Amino acid sequence: MWELDRSHYPGGTTPLSQWLMQGCTTSMRRAFEEFGMPADTLEVRFVHGFMYTRLRPLIAPDRPPSKLPPLPILRLAVRLHPAMRRRARRAATTLRTRPWRRMVEEWSTTLRPRLEGDNAALGAVDVSCLDDAGLASHLERLLAYCRDNFELHFYLHAFDLGPIGLLLADCQRWGISAAEVVPALVGASPSTSAPAATVARLRRLVAASATTPRDLGEVRAISPECATLLDDYLTRKGPMMVTRYDLDGLTLDEQPDVVLATILEGAEGADPAAEKARGSAVGAALRHRVPAPERARFDERLGEARATMDLRDDNGPNTVELPVGLLRRALLEGGRRLRAAGRISLAEHVLELDAHEVVPLVRDGTGPGPAELARRAERRRQLATLEPPARLGPEEPTPPLEVLAPAHRVLVGAIQALLVQLGMAAHETEQAGAALRGVGVGSAAYRGRARVAHSPEEAVGAMEPGDVLVVRFTTPAYNTILALAGALVTADGSLLCHAAVMARELGIPAVIGAPGALRDIPEGAEVEVDPVAGLVRVVTDARRAEPVG
Repeated sequence: MWELDRSHYPGGTTPLSQWLMQGCTTSMRRAFEEFGMPADTLEVRFVHGFMYTRLRPLIAPDRPPSKLPPLPILRLAVRLHPAMRRRARRAATTLRTRPWRRMVEEWSTTLRPRLEGDNAALGAVDVSCLDDAGLASHLERLLAYCRDNFELHFYLHAFDLGPIGLLLADCQRWGISAAEVVPALVGASPSTSAPAATVARLRRLVAASATTPRDLGEVRAISPECATLLDDYLTRKGPMMVTRYDLDGLTLDEQPDVVLATILEGAEGADPAAEKARGSAVGAALRHRVPAPERARFDERLGEARATMDLRDDNGPNTVELPVGLLRRALLEGGRRLRAAGRISLAEHVLELDAHEVVPLVRDGTGPGPAELARRAERRRQLATLEPPARLGPEEPTPPLEVLAPAHRVLVGAIQALLVQLGMAAHETEQAGAALRGVGVGSAAYRGRARVAHSPEEAVGAMEPGDVLVVRFTTPAYNTILALAGALVTADGSLLCHAAVMARELGIPAVIGAPGALRDIPEGAEVEVDPVAGLVRVVTDARRAEPVG
């Protein structure tokens, strides 16, 4: 069965992004085989521009049964099937050798430095100075670079998420809930706090100058240190996609007002050293609740989960958000030239091209004409307004854990525990009175004006410092705007989703996974976000200008 996934692309996905996402299926097949998973891959398909995923079975993947055979027969089939037996042996090897430890080291010593160097080199290219042939060649390189990095991005998720799932599954067995475990991971990801520290330093320098700059040029003019900090920050982060993963989103360079607002009035964020100490203290307290014979196992699980947090949070910016932003910049330069030459109607119509059409059109004008690209743009705009079904295709029954080999039970159990906390498990029916209840992040309540947004672009346009951001979910595309928020409320998600991670790292109170958030919180209303109670309360409805309740 295919399930709708709006966490990456909300709809109206550009053809190039659909092409790039094919790398997910390829890389997950590689990871599943290496780890010995009892499944073939995670398939990705787009239907009218909406992304759907399906866990592709290892046995009879294109002919799934409508119901499972009796458990004794199923257990025998699983144990005797040659492919499942090979995967079970590999799964046992995975649990014994723990390849994520090697990958964390490889990421920090080899992969990340290489990616940072490649991103910097590609970002240093002034695309406006290239001739048409040079720009076409640059685009050809960027397309291949992005496709390779998409494959790397999803491959790395096998290493950066697996240890967290193993920790959650073991703690559940020891009677420790996920809500108690996740705070032990706080402070383990300097990648999420380092950019905020740079902006906080700029904020302090601006405040000390006793001036209120009206644009980034005036920030630079305050002092040489301000100019250096800002330019270094924008060199590293400016090309990054900040409003969505898709190529029709905006980069940080295209949002100077947001950068300025973040510098002037963004959240200070939590102190990294204090957060790391707090996470360590939580872990030490949990350790005493683990049976004595298994405390060494707990230490290993927690240590490995903390070690992979930075890989998890650093993966996306380096493998997706920066490469895609660089591709967008080069595409729009090509679009401006094509529009000036009369080959397309709008520069943005270059985003309607398929991967194989980009280079020929930019190089010598060979490819679809203005009318065809305008038709594609309008078609994509219309499709984006559809409300797609949450699921497509017949239900595919999942074998119970007890029929799997021991190593498979451990790995699959870890994945199941992880999916729940990432907010990716099947949603339960909303219970009465639970519409504005969710998972709390933080220790103090916050009151502010609700800004209800259905996309990062909408949030960027509406948010003012201190507002309460109310959204369905967040992705890294929201990172910049979250620095302005006084609090955060999401309709979807759980303890390990992006929204919860960023709320903890930025030190803003949040209620995550309140199912009625978009329905029951009016735009502009005064709301109280109480993370301790896991509750959002509408205090004053702006539409009626009177207290509620």
